[in-house]
Amino acid sequence: MIREICLSRSIRLICAGGLAAGILSQPALAQETGETTGMQRVEVTGSSIKRLVSETATPLSIFKAEDFAKQGLTTAQEVLSKIPSNSSSMGSGNAVGGNTSGLPTGGQASADLRGLGGDKTLVLLNGRRIANHPYDGASVDLNIIPIAALERVEVLRDGASAIYGTDAIGGVINFITKRSINVTNITAEVVAPEHKGGGEHRINLSTGFGKLDTDGYNIFGVVDYHKQNVLTSQDRAFSATGIIPERGLSLTSGTTFPGNYFDAAANGGKGLAGNPYAATGCNPPLSVAAANGTCRQDYTRQIDDLPAQEQVAFFGKGAFKLGGGHLATLEYLHSENKVKARTAPPPQTGLILPISSKYYPGNAGGVPAQPGLSGQPLSVNWRPVEAGQRQIDSTGKADRLVLALEGELAGWDYKTGLSHAISKSSEKFTGGYVQDAGFAAGVLNGILNPFGVQDAAGKAYLDSTALRGEVQSAKVTTTGFDIKGSRELMQLAGGPLAIALGGELRREKADFNVNREIASQATSSGLSGSLSKSGSRTIQAVFGEVNLPLIKDLEVQLAARFDHYSDVGSTTNPKLALRYQASSALVLRGSASTGFRAPTLFEKNAPPSKNDTNDSYDDPILCPGGVPQPGANPLRDCDLQQFKLQGGNEKLKPEKSTTFAFGLVLEPVKEVTVAIDYWNIHLKDKISSLPEQSIYGNYEKYKALFLRNPDGSPFAILDLNDNLGEVKTDGIDVSLNARLGRGAYGDFSVSVDGTWTHKYDYQNERGGEFIANVGRYADNNPVFRWKHTAALNWRLGNWGATVSQSFKSGYTDQNQVDPQYRHDVPSYSLLNVSGSYVWKGLLLTAGVKNLFDKEPPFSNQGTLFQKGYDPRYTDPIGRAYYLRGSYTF
Repeated sequence: MIREICLSRSIRLICAGGLAAGILSQPALAQETGETTGMQRVEVTGSSIKRLVSETATPLSIFKAEDFAKQGLTTAQEVLSKIPSNSSSMGSGNAVGGNTSGLPTGGQASADLRGLGGDKTLVLLNGRRIANHPYDGASVDLNIIPIAALERVEVLRDGASAIYGTDAIGGVINFITKRSINVTNITAEVVAPEHKGGGEHRINLSTGFGKLDTDGYNIFGVVDYHKQNVLTSQDRAFSATGIIPERGLSLTSGTTFPGNYFDAAANGGKGLAGNPYAATGCNPPLSVAAANGTCRQDYTRQIDDLPAQEQVAFFGKGAFKLGGGHLATLEYLHSENKVKARTAPPPQTGLILPISSKYYPGNAGGVPAQPGLSGQPLSVNWRPVEAGQRQIDSTGKADRLVLALEGELAGWDYKTGLSHAISKSSEKFTGGYVQDAGFAAGVLNGILNPFGVQDAAGKAYLDSTALRGEVQSAKVTTTGFDIKGSRELMQLAGGPLAIALGGELRREKADFNVNREIASQATSSGLSGSLSKSGSRTIQAVFGEVNLPLIKDLEVQLAARFDHYSDVGSTTNPKLALRYQASSALVLRGSASTGFRAPTLFEKNAPPSKNDTNDSYDDPILCPGGVPQPGANPLRDCDLQQFKLQGGNEKLKPEKSTTFAFGLVLEPVKEVTVAIDYWNIHLKDKISSLPEQSIYGNYEKYKALFLRNPDGSPFAILDLNDNLGEVKTDGIDVSLNARLGRGAYGDFSVSVDGTWTHKYDYQNERGGEFIANVGRYADNNPVFRWKHTAALNWRLGNWGATVSQSFKSGYTDQNQVDPQYRHDVPSYSLLNVSGSYVWKGLLLTAGVKNLFDKEPPFSNQGTLFQKGYDPRYTDPIGRAYYLRGSYTF
């Protein structure tokens, strides 16, 4: 029974069953392995039973750290972007405009297996949970992962709620650090884009002492520093403007510089909108003249494609043999992530300009007179570009301490641990924001000129309205205790019957704090109406697993988990998995499970906040179809970002899911392995806020959500978290690994990993119609029909090279444009090349990312602040050269 892992043909089938393209998978060595290789029974992600690697029944992809380093992948988010089953690859760029649209991200990057959302992908570090990011409380910020300390990443691509926790609906991503280090390594890396902006550099140091096998202990530490420079919209032609007439695109704002005015008393009481400088072209290129005599702000010109980002991480671990086969470990992680996100200057609406102001059109301030004005006060929308771009500095911090013990006791392999994790985030206004009341007073008293450059007095007054300081912060604390054990009980026809039993106790606490003194003074912050809130819960769980080799070559895995949430209730989630070795060349496998995701403390308790919508809209009553009605203010009601009232909902119900999968692993010849797996997920009561596009797209259906002020003017749409309905998605994962053998010209191997999504249909309300999302941009995003990554690897002596490709199929665009401009986004493919050389303790790697300097394909999406392309699925950097040097001594 005891034999070397992955030498026989049948065992290789499982070892290669979860290959990842471009990053050659290794045997599922599990969450922790010792310094020696050979015949250990280990715990693989997806099971709590220690076993030989060949015994797994679930699709598992494994990424070696040394291989993704060769490809110039510098962050955990970049590594996961190579997984076709992972939906979005957007990281810190999501922070741009996040607060102003009511989605504070703190620069968070998250995983999203199967496109179900980061809240349904369970992220682990060494098999244990990490505190979720405090601004959604539902997903881990990948920026805190200490990438320099990693040995590998294991991705379980089927549901694992019965094993790890109820929320592992989309799958599990397990980041696994090195078990021990007893050498010193210094690594430096530079990524230099061919075009301006977005450069990166990284340096890390790792060192340790002691050998577990001989000394009985090992202590090591890793320090990692990473910095990415800003990439502005003006650094790339494809993102430089939101006005692209040949594409029918004019994504602009009516709050602009010079300011637009509305005279409600003019034109016989019908009102008159205009701009004193529309006839002379406004202020190009930042603002342009519109056909109705007003100006429109091209705000895309003053945002960042990628914000400046800086990360520092420390990971330390001590392992000590206690005798009798027991091992004690102590882990500590500290990570910081700083992001500087910039958007266009702050929009100020509804300002009152009296006729007494010298800047009233035609008065002494030099603003041109305007025909048709009534002589009554004007309502002005103005974006003070002299205040500068709005800048929010986000700081995220994570700390995690784990004390663990493992070994063998009374015939049981056991693991137990006590963990304490804290995740913090805070935002500071550091530029651009102004005090609304003081700013409005400056217009009312005639000091500020909403139509032109400020004079000395106006400039001094504008400077005095600057708003700076911390505006919000949040903290999530997770304390947990876990214990589990496994053992073989008896011999069955196909091998030993093994069981695992375990339990977990976890306490979660969340605090969301808003600095009302600052937030209440800036409507454009998206936090002006927010209040501080907090919540807590306790989760208790017990779980068990049985591995039944009923007959030769047939293995059955049964698992179940019971969880009790102090604020939600209880749930039991079973799992059944099968593995059948049909022949030495064929393995069949399948699984079925259920899942349950309780609403997070943030989803239930998030304070209500009045925020800007992502897109611009016409008010359906006052400006239907873009036509102002009596009593309308076109500067407020037509083609402008409106407001939405967002927040938590204490009445939320849990999400529930069923998942099943089946597939095969085939080895027609010993050099080629193919894996094909079908997956199917049905999610009920999905938790989210209703897409704003749906609300504005069907006024008759959602008219109750349109809140109005007593005078009939729009206040906001009500868009709180809710249980929206169902999601049904299924598809096929395929992988191919070909080992082309050794020859005079070296060793070659080819790997391909792809996901074909057959269906992704969802509802925006219980019992509502299903909306098809595959191959088309639905409410918020597209779902790709096909994604793959592929790689060709070569090695000869001390030399090595890799050519890798990533591919996404095309889709129908968002297309909120006139019919003649409707558009399909083409497929998108990138090619990377790298080469490496090893000499004694020195490893040099050089390469080119995006070899052919391919720009992102055009997209007319208006959901994100970045325009002209979709930053969630593309690379705005372009061709970039990277050099990595590593020395070990």
